[in-house]
Amino acid sequence: MASPSPVLAIENLSIGLPALADRPHAIRNLSLSIAPGETLCVVGESGSGKSMTALATIGLLPHGVEVLSGSIRLDGLDLLALDEPGWCDVRGRDVGTVFQEPMTSLNPVMRVADQIAETFRAHRLLSPSERNRRALELLDEVHLPNPELIARAYPHELSGGQRQRVMIAMALALEPKLLIADEPTTALDVTTQAQVLKLIDNLRRKTGTAVLFITHDFGVVAEIADRVAVLQNGLLVEQGPAEEVLTRPQHAYTKRLLAAVPSLTPPPRKPLENEPITLMVDALTKLYGGRGWFSKGRKVQAADAVSFDIRRGETLGLVGESGSGKSTVGRCVLRLVEPDGGKIEIGGLPFSSLPQRSLRPHRRRIQMVFQDPFASLNPRRTVGRIIAEGPITQGEDPAKALALAEELLEKVGLPANAAERYPHEFSGGQRQRIGIARALAMRPDVLVADEAVSALDVSVQAEILKLIRELQQELGLAILFITHDLRVAAQICDRVAVMQKGRIVEMAETAQLFADPKDAYTRQLLAAVPGTDRMT
Repeated sequence: MASPSPVLAIENLSIGLPALADRPHAIRNLSLSIAPGETLCVVGESGSGKSMTALATIGLLPHGVEVLSGSIRLDGLDLLALDEPGWCDVRGRDVGTVFQEPMTSLNPVMRVADQIAETFRAHRLLSPSERNRRALELLDEVHLPNPELIARAYPHELSGGQRQRVMIAMALALEPKLLIADEPTTALDVTTQAQVLKLIDNLRRKTGTAVLFITHDFGVVAEIADRVAVLQNGLLVEQGPAEEVLTRPQHAYTKRLLAAVPSLTPPPRKPLENEPITLMVDALTKLYGGRGWFSKGRKVQAADAVSFDIRRGETLGLVGESGSGKSTVGRCVLRLVEPDGGKIEIGGLPFSSLPQRSLRPHRRRIQMVFQDPFASLNPRRTVGRIIAEGPITQGEDPAKALALAEELLEKVGLPANAAERYPHEFSGGQRQRIGIARALAMRPDVLVADEAVSALDVSVQAEILKLIRELQQELGLAILFITHDLRVAAQICDRVAVMQKGRIVEMAETAQLFADPKDAYTRQLLAAVPGTDRMT
C-alpha cells in the first residue's frame, strides 16, 4: 500500500542571513516532509534554524533574511511562488500557527470571541452570528471552562494556559492541513503543559492535521512525536522515528542534547543538618484583592501561612502550578512585595520587620536571578557597569567595583573583557551568567532564582545548573529555587516544597519526595512530567 502524499514537503531549502550575522545561512539544504495526521518534532539549540524553518513555511521571514534556494510545498502548492494576497489566503485556512507567547500574538483590545471570529471574517466565511456560534464551539473543543465567559474576556484576563488554548482554537478554526506549533508549552507548568500537548495530539488525530512541532524540550518530544528532526547551526544532522532517535541516537550532537536532559532521579546529596540556618520564613501570608474582570470582589490568598528554612549551602526548590503562589513567596522574601504577616529572618536578622529606611543596606544579603536576563539587564549600559552598579550604590569605590565585575565574569565562565560589551552582544545563556554575576557582586547570603533556566536550551540549562551548584559550594549560598520544571528541581534541589493555592502541601528531601510523594497533588505533578516513560 502506497504511503500518503506529504502535506508539507521541504526540499533542499537554504535561507540566507544578513551580511553581519555569525554565519551565512540560517538553514542550508534542508529536506523534510510531514504526512497527514503525523507529528514531526524539530529540535535543536537556539540558533539552529528551527523557527526560521517555520517562518519560511508561513512567509514571515524577518527583514534581511531570504530564501536562497529550494522549495516548500503544501499539499502540492508552491508556497515560495505566492505573493502577499496568496499568503494571506493560505495563512489560517491551510496553515495554522501557535506561537510560544500567546500574549504577544493576541490583540489586547479585542475580546476572545471577536479574535476567533476574525479568522472567519478574514477568509470571508460564515455570517456574523455563525462566526460567534463557532467561536463558542471552538472554545469548548479546546476544553476551556465556561466558554461563554471566556469569549467575553480580554487576553490579559486569562491565565497563560487559557491564552494558549485560545491560540490553538484560532489556529484550528478553519481545520488547516498543517499546524505549526513553535515552542507552545515552554512557559507552562507541567499539568497545563500536559493538557495542551494532549489537546494538540487529540485534535490532529481527529482532523488528520499534520503537525510541525518546534521545541527544545525532549520530554515533549518523547510525549507527542512520531518522527524527530535534529538541527544544528542550520543543518539537519539526524532524522528518524521518535523511539529510534530518543533511545538510539546516531549523531554526536543528538547524543549531547539527550545527555543534557535533566533526569527525574535526584543525585546523592551530602547531609546539611549541621549547617546554620541562613533564611527562615515563618507563617508568611499575602492576600491580594481581586481587581481583574474575573475576580472583582474576590480575594486571592497567594501565600497562606508559608513556613520553611534554608541552611547554608542548601537549595530548597519551590514547585507548583502557575498561580500556586511560588513567585509571590519569592517576591515577599525579597521584600519586593510586602507580606501581610509572618516573619522573615536572614542569618538571624529580622528582615521582615525592618522599616523601609533601614532596609537598603541589608538588601545586599538577598539577591535575585530572574527568568529573562535580557529584560532585567539595562541595554544602555555595559555589562561591567551593570554588575558594578549594586556595590557602587552600597558605597563601594567605582574602580574597585568594576574590578570586582571583571573578576566575577571570569568566575561565571566569561572573559574579563566582556565587561566592555553590552547585553545584546551575548547569547541567552551568557546573559544568564551575567545575571548571576550581578547577583554575586553584592556578596549575598541568599540567592532567589525564579525560573532562572526555564527558557534555556537543555545544554545551556545544564551548564547554568552546574555553575550555580559550583558557586553555591564555593560561597556557601542558601538558594531558594523557584521552578515549574520537576526535572530541574530533581537535579539541583536538596529539598523540595510543593505549593498549591498558596499553601505548602508537602516538603521533603528531594529523593524522598520524588520516590514516595505523600500528597495527591504532588503525585499529580510528577505524573504530568512529559515523556517520563519513553526517555532513556
